[in-house]
Amino acid sequence: MRIVIAEDDFLLREGLNLVLQGEGFEVVASVGGPEEFLAAVEEHRPEIAVVDVRMPPTHTDEGIKAAVAARRAHPGLAVLVLSAYVEQSFATDLLADGARSVGYLLKERVGRVDAFVEALHRVAKGGTAIDPEVVAQLFAQRRADDPVERLTPREKEVLSVMAEGLGNQAIAQRLFITENAVHKHIRNIFLKLDLTPDDQTDRRVAAVLHYLERA
Repeated sequence: MRIVIAEDDFLLREGLNLVLQGEGFEVVASVGGPEEFLAAVEEHRPEIAVVDVRMPPTHTDEGIKAAVAARRAHPGLAVLVLSAYVEQSFATDLLADGARSVGYLLKERVGRVDAFVEALHRVAKGGTAIDPEVVAQLFAQRRADDPVERLTPREKEVLSVMAEGLGNQAIAQRLFITENAVHKHIRNIFLKLDLTPDDQTDRRVAAVLHYLERA
């Protein structure tokens, strides 16, 4: 799987390069700025990109803007964005055009190589990988009259884990419940949120995340 890395911190960029090559990814370009990133995507047409949110020249939102631009120019591009902090507005920007094949993780997750690589593969296959801290903030800012408040505490737990991109079996393991129970909770979640259930995990996660972002 061909991948482009866009990270202005040289040491982290080289570390990502080594980790990803060691995990079997083909790193076709490793750059330190948004313009170089867009040029690399145009030249190499990778399957996936790992992009830092804050990049030169202002170190504010250049990375996220470049990621959004790259996805609009190349709709099939999967993007996993890395951030040092939880920045919900950036997550909103990334998800604005569709939650398919996108990820938003804190940089601290990179050190957990297995989980990081799993998230990359999930995003590359069309799924979603949203950092639990970002999901938690989305839930914390719900309005009192929000339909999410119709959910039971257990249904909220299931929804929050589902929003991270996990499937039924993984949700069951995380929450120590049966897969049948997970299926029942998910069915109730979609009914209460007026969302159409779907058997494909990435599509149902996308629907839930879109709903959360519109609130």
